Amino acid sequence: MARTLHLSHRRSHFPSHPHHHLLQNPPNISSTSPSSSFSPPHNCSFGRIFVYNLPVVFNQELLDNCVELDPWHSRCRALSNDGFGSKATGLSGIVPEDLVPAWYWTDQFAMEIIYHNRILNYKCRTMEPDSATAFYIPFYAGLAVGKYLFKYRWKDRDRYCEMILKWLQEQPHWNSSGGWDHFITMGRITWDFRRTKDEDWGSKCIYLPGMRNITRLLIERNPWDYFDVAVPYPTGFHPRSDSDVLEWQDFVRNHNRKTLFCFAGAPRDTIKNDFRSLLLRQCMNVSGLCRAVDCAGTRCSNGTSLVLEAFLDSEFCLQPRGDSFTRRSIFDCMVAGSIPVFFWHRTAYLQYQWFLPNDPKSYSVFIHRNEVKNGTSIKSVLESYSKEEVKKIREKVIEYIPKLVYAKPKEGLESIKDAFDVAIEGALKRIKEQKQFGHKWK
Repeated sequence: MARTLHLSHRRSHFPSHPHHHLLQNPPNISSTSPSSSFSPPHNCSFGRIFVYNLPVVFNQELLDNCVELDPWHSRCRALSNDGFGSKATGLSGIVPEDLVPAWYWTDQFAMEIIYHNRILNYKCRTMEPDSATAFYIPFYAGLAVGKYLFKYRWKDRDRYCEMILKWLQEQPHWNSSGGWDHFITMGRITWDFRRTKDEDWGSKCIYLPGMRNITRLLIERNPWDYFDVAVPYPTGFHPRSDSDVLEWQDFVRNHNRKTLFCFAGAPRDTIKNDFRSLLLRQCMNVSGLCRAVDCAGTRCSNGTSLVLEAFLDSEFCLQPRGDSFTRRSIFDCMVAGSIPVFFWHRTAYLQYQWFLPNDPKSYSVFIHRNEVKNGTSIKSVLESYSKEEVKKIREKVIEYIPKLVYAKPKEGLESIKDAFDVAIEGALKRIKEQKQFGHKWK
């Protein structure tokens, strides 16, 4: 009976608070001129990118005032080191010693800084706008709106986005295309930029005139908006070289996993029939087979190895939706070589198509949340997988790790493509194809 239930699941196709410490010197972005190692791009089959040199109010000034980006805590430490955050500590004995320097306590909302620094050194960057296929707008939309999400009026949340659109509309290459060959990174979920009524959450940035045609890289997309592209949340692992990636893949492939599955998350006691609480109960009721990490409060905030240890020690990791449909934990889990178990299609399958295998069954398990609510045993479903099946699925997870992490060098890795490479090539490819076929949305 358990096996039949198991097979039905497998046919389915479908933050962390920063440290309180205030840095005297705020983080900086790299110079907007090419680095000394910059050379004319080669093999840029999808075209070249021109990076706008924006007024500092849209990026560097936000970093300079990092202490003011959160109403309760300084964001300076979390956004330091080119967005990677402070170096991870306490990982000795948990990860290989020579890979400890590749780990940071990276904030889940630091994506805009990471992408900006990388794209300034990108091999297919051009300094001549007339030769560009695509135009990158290095506006830190997520940092700009995050400052005003909790304690300010809706006009404050919209102000930066209105300013950047006004600036863009004065640029000749914007006006020639209406923005359809432009792209931007927005380091939060799409719903933080989709306010429809003044009293609701977030800004209305995506709904403002002029934003419609811009390709938007976000950590969670609206699956029904073509211009939204979901990219991986930043994790703590930032390989310095190809060899770092290969060594990490070997490490998680051969790691001794002591528990069948794990769950790291905070219950939502104020929510009736909270699904996370149900998962925690199932986990705690199978002693020795599941490892639970209760993330209530700040127990799982940046600066702890508890979650990484749980994922490394478990064959499977439970991944319910977060505050929205996605959560950073998906990527922490997979980078650790653990197999994700999903309960909503929109948590991953309808999000990260550029970065994950086409066949969901090849790298994950799906159990519909209603089945769990109706008494389905997660333990029984997962135990029905043979050792050979688990090994095959894990190998697919490990194969895709490079596409889920952001490398440390500003020029990228030697030959392995990371999440940044996949995202930028994907954006270039779609814009080039739009240009070839004469697509324009006005």
